[in-house]
Amino acid sequence: MPHSYSSIWIHAIWSTKNREAILTQPLRNEVYKVINEIAVDHEIYLDCINGVEDHVHLLIRLRTDQCVSDVVKIIKGNSWEHFKKDVEKYVSWQDGFAAFSVSADNLKRVRSYIYNQEKHHKNKSFAEELKEIKAGIKSFM
Repeated sequence: MPHSYSSIWIHAIWSTKNREAILTQPLRNEVYKVINEIAVDHEIYLDCINGVEDHVHLLIRLRTDQCVSDVVKIIKGNSWEHFKKDVEKYVSWQDGFAAFSVSADNLKRVRSYIYNQEKHHKNKSFAEELKEIKAGIKSFM
């Protein structure tokens, strides 16, 4: 087989350092732009991104030569590098991340969930959200 194909979708989530609510809407937009640029530069297929003040959600499709930890390391590390010298826009990420596989049947639902983060977090904290996702509760979305 001369060509390889992958349909491995990952819902990745990580928080700001100490879960500080530093991602104001203007900064969030800039962070998303930088992350999109990093993804393009490193041939990472980033389907969508969104979040709130203390964490981000990404939907990523992995190529056959990519692994989750490397992709997250590239995005987190390079985005931190981009902002580290600007005191007013300094963004630091918490160590670690969460990653969940997403079936093709659930892509639309996960995209909707990611796009609606602000609405979702009016009633639920990041810790509660992560606990539900980890437990595999289908209704978390």
